[in-house]
Amino acid sequence: MYAVLKTGGKQYRVSENDIIIVEKLSGEAGSTIDLDEILMIGAGSATTVGTPVIDGARVAAAVLEQKRGQKITVFQKKRRKNYRRTIEHRQKLTVLRTTAILPS
Repeated sequence: MYAVLKTGGKQYRVSENDIIIVEKLSGEAGSTIDLDEILMIGAGSATTVGTPVIDGARVAAAVLEQKRGQKITVFQKKRRKNYRRTIEHRQKLTVLRTTAILPS
């Protein structure tokens, strides 16, 4: 059984015991959270597609870690204007392990 869920503006295809890295969600390491924006659930040949989401369906996940992603450098320049700016950024991320897929 698998599910397609949406969180942080992105979509992820998950099965039980999958580890995914998503944008920061509230919760300490060791806690559990429920993701309720489920777009599709598939089990063998039977699939359920939401319009746009499946009512009552959810994915239970355990928070493994809160961490920060790789540093990226943003460089802005306007030619012939002596304008240059350098900004660096590290995105905050949450590492999740899916524990159960619960259809409606």
